[in-house]
Amino acid sequence: MGDTELEYDSVLLVSFGGPEQRADVMPFLENVVRGKNVPPDRLKEVALHYNHFDGKSPINDQNRALLAALKEELQASGIDLPVYWGNRNWHPFLADTLREMRDAGKKRAIAFVTSAYSSYSGCRQYRENIEQARQEVGEDAPTVDKLRVFYNHPAFIEANVDRLLAALATLPKERRECARVAFSAHSIPDAMAATCDYVAQLEETARLVAEGARHERWQLVYQSRSGPPHVPWVGPDVLEHLDALAQINVKDVIIAPIGFISDHMEVVWDLDHEAREYASNLGITLTRAETVGTHPAFVGMIRELVEERLGKVTTRQAVGKRGPAPDACAPDCCKYKPRVSRPPEAG
Repeated sequence: MGDTELEYDSVLLVSFGGPEQRADVMPFLENVVRGKNVPPDRLKEVALHYNHFDGKSPINDQNRALLAALKEELQASGIDLPVYWGNRNWHPFLADTLREMRDAGKKRAIAFVTSAYSSYSGCRQYRENIEQARQEVGEDAPTVDKLRVFYNHPAFIEANVDRLLAALATLPKERRECARVAFSAHSIPDAMAATCDYVAQLEETARLVAEGARHERWQLVYQSRSGPPHVPWVGPDVLEHLDALAQINVKDVIIAPIGFISDHMEVVWDLDHEAREYASNLGITLTRAETVGTHPAFVGMIRELVEERLGKVTTRQAVGKRGPAPDACAPDCCKYKPRVSRPPEAG
């Protein structure tokens, strides 16, 4: 990866996937937890979250919108590569998309994964899933090279700053300065965090976004913990943070979910539903900033990363203290053996 002499003939958008209707919910969740000893009652509990929205996760429509925006962006920049889309856990499955690409004569693809940070579940597992799909397709499956993580790309920061400023602007001017910002991301087990730079990268993104928005009252928090109580996970949890803010009489909180790129189920349920209700009971007004979604700067960032891999640009853009992530992950990067746990709800 990163060799500018490589010939690429396609771009592949890779995401988590999510159900489209009630009949899809349990099969989707069973895909997510396959190989793990997750109690059926837990699956039923999570299914209720999806069924609250008639079984339809927002993630697939959001990926369709991103796919359309990316195609337009690449075409406008003179990059004549078709863009495909494949998911880990629901249609269109990665293996089906790779078969479609193979049948169209595609040999080597650049993959953009809808995860900005390094961790087992956010990076390595996607690479494993891509390789598993290639093995399923067979020897003539296209080669797929993943783009680098982009948590500190200036355009990713710009898009998140714009989303945060828009949320702050909804508050009356006299309350805006005193509002607290909670930058939110998916929690992971401490054991997983010890194998990767996930927390350090999130801290850097949060700092850069806060600086860009010129807002000093902020905290990085975590959400959507799904493991058994005796297994330590990264914190503080967003609800615990709201408790702490209520103790010091904070009245306005902006949650900016920088750990996600689209308003999928863990955003619309865990934040818009559960956290907002929890905050209301504490006397706190909770405002949620949008994720980057199809923000023009974010779509432009994907195009820049593609140009970088194609060798069309020589500067690998990054801001802050950490510099750009490498194109190719080390063999043991983010290596982690997942423990039995409850299912995530990232769709």
